Amino acid sequence: MLGTGSSDGWPNPWCAKPCCTSLVEAGLVRSQTSALIDRVLLVDPGAEAPRQAMRSNISLAGVRYVLVSHVHPDHLDPAFLLYRSWVTTEPLTVVGPKPVIDACRPWVRGGNVTFVTITAGRDVVLGPYRVRALPANHDAHGEACLYAIAGPDATVLWGTDTGPWAPGVQRMLAGTTFDLVLLEETFGDTAEPTGGHLNLQTFTAAVGQLREWGSATQSTDIVAIHLSHHNPPPEQLYLRLRDVGARAVPDGTPIIAGGVRSTLTL
Repeated sequence: MLGTGSSDGWPNPWCAKPCCTSLVEAGLVRSQTSALIDRVLLVDPGAEAPRQAMRSNISLAGVRYVLVSHVHPDHLDPAFLLYRSWVTTEPLTVVGPKPVIDACRPWVRGGNVTFVTITAGRDVVLGPYRVRALPANHDAHGEACLYAIAGPDATVLWGTDTGPWAPGVQRMLAGTTFDLVLLEETFGDTAEPTGGHLNLQTFTAAVGQLREWGSATQSTDIVAIHLSHHNPPPEQLYLRLRDVGARAVPDGTPIIAGGVRSTLTL
């Protein structure tokens, strides 16, 4: 996990409440949610992603595939394509809904970049990874997708940004069991004003549905991501998540997933 925070991170830099000031004093900072899989597949490259990698002593030079959920700026800063073009022409494939691809194209300066427009219900093969786009319950000024990612060693659900599961998700996940579920939990005990994110109550319900569907088992590692200052203090949040069979990790945490060895089932 390169980053684990919401769009404004946690703490919010302008927040004067204890939920933020105590974390500032302790040096506990979560930046925008992004992940790097096998150092080859970069997921949701927001503006902070390159420096998140640098702070974890990780180079992005080996990245060959980029997967973007939606066009909101904490999930996509297309300028990374320009910065990358200054140092390499290695092949790169960028996958996302149409608004993502439209935002990325103007930033390409030569190089060997392939764009793949995806929509919910479609699959794409990226080297050793098979990716299925799922519908997100999220207002992103255009389509937003979640992703089921089947790799050579593990199957991962990328679940941000979204409110309660959109229609069709259960059908698209039929027969798929995840080793790792990365699921947003943005709003804590606060009622989500637009319905496009999860709070602790709806996060618990969403995890329960994955278990009912057989998409999550006792061996599935469930990690809450996209955390914000709407949550309880971390020590309380960790206990609440534990009660659900989930956990949270700091920015820069490596997660080893594998064991179920399932594939995406058509």
